[in-house]
Amino acid sequence: MLEHVPHWLGRALSGLRAGSGKLAIVQPQLGSFETLHLVSPAFANGARLPERFTADGAGVSPPLFWTGVPEGTVRLALIVEDPDAPSPQPLVHALVWDLPPDGDLKEGAIARDGAGGADGSDVGRNSFLGEGWLPPDPPTGHGEHHYAFQLFALSDGPDLPESPGRAAVIEAMAGRVLAAGLLTGTYSRGDESSAGPVGAAFA
Repeated sequence: MLEHVPHWLGRALSGLRAGSGKLAIVQPQLGSFETLHLVSPAFANGARLPERFTADGAGVSPPLFWTGVPEGTVRLALIVEDPDAPSPQPLVHALVWDLPPDGDLKEGAIARDGAGGADGSDVGRNSFLGEGWLPPDPPTGHGEHHYAFQLFALSDGPDLPESPGRAAVIEAMAGRVLAAGLLTGTYSRGDESSAGPVGAAFA
């Protein structure tokens, strides 16, 4: 949809961004936590996302895997956000609740799943209020966007209704985060930015 924004308008909006300080991983109610390792075989931390994972390609979600999940972890939660979106809050591109600690995500796995997947996980709602992966679709000329893949290892606690949204997930995670990992991919249309990866210290 945003690929149709004129280049001049994208450049005019280049200074309007939600900001990395609003990402889920830095919200104070989550407290302090250890670091886990989140990676993708499809792109390196801080590198450009392959087109097939964006609105310019097939629009499928990228593969992910993780290591270093601490003892006591009952479930994992994944939130993918764009803090460079020209909006008051980061744009949520994906949300998955109740991932198994010893699992991974295959390419295309973040998709509409209704009441949940066979492994017990549940794909929640993105910023367009739909279940599944919202492919990166930055405005032309707006500069480089950073897509923050944030994975949280959680202790035991109450579960959530099916297809949860960002606010409900962050509220449910408060005081329960044992470890978290951050993987950042970038994408832009029309020009490039020299900005570095968001939160590289978490990678």
